[in-house]
Amino acid sequence: MVDKAIFRDAMAGLGAAVNIITTDGASGLAGCTASAVCAVTDEPPTLLVCINRASRNNTVMRENGTLCVNVLSADQRDVAMQFATKDVPIETRFASAAWDRLETGAPVLRGAVSALDCEIASVKEVGTHTVFFCEIKAARTTGDRDGLIYFGRGFHRVGTVAPSVTA
Repeated sequence: MVDKAIFRDAMAGLGAAVNIITTDGASGLAGCTASAVCAVTDEPPTLLVCINRASRNNTVMRENGTLCVNVLSADQRDVAMQFATKDVPIETRFASAAWDRLETGAPVLRGAVSALDCEIASVKEVGTHTVFFCEIKAARTTGDRDGLIYFGRGFHRVGTVAPSVTA
């Protein structure tokens, strides 16, 4: 078995998009920063989202049955920090940015690179986390923004690829 610290050090070398996962519904408003998001299939459009089972957000997302994956732009680092800090009240988190709604009613972050509005199709428990398999019901993209990735235990700007130069 690989040591937890060694695993975390190794994972620090795996760059990932920074996302704010949001929900709203009968069980209330919730949201958190997450990088464990991945496309599963495009037919039907489905992605997975991993949320720690000890997080209050996990329960609210599960009970609401919907969530939105907001893929952050490079200039939304401060919003990511608000949603990543456990002792920041949910009202303060959402007050730190402007929001819209798409099909499910989950909050959609204005200015995000993209927003994937989802219904939770199934759930699987793996270790300390819940894996939510989510069917995308609506999407919004903005093509003119640099993205924000988490790599080496820090946030980094990632931009569009420069045109290749041929010699």
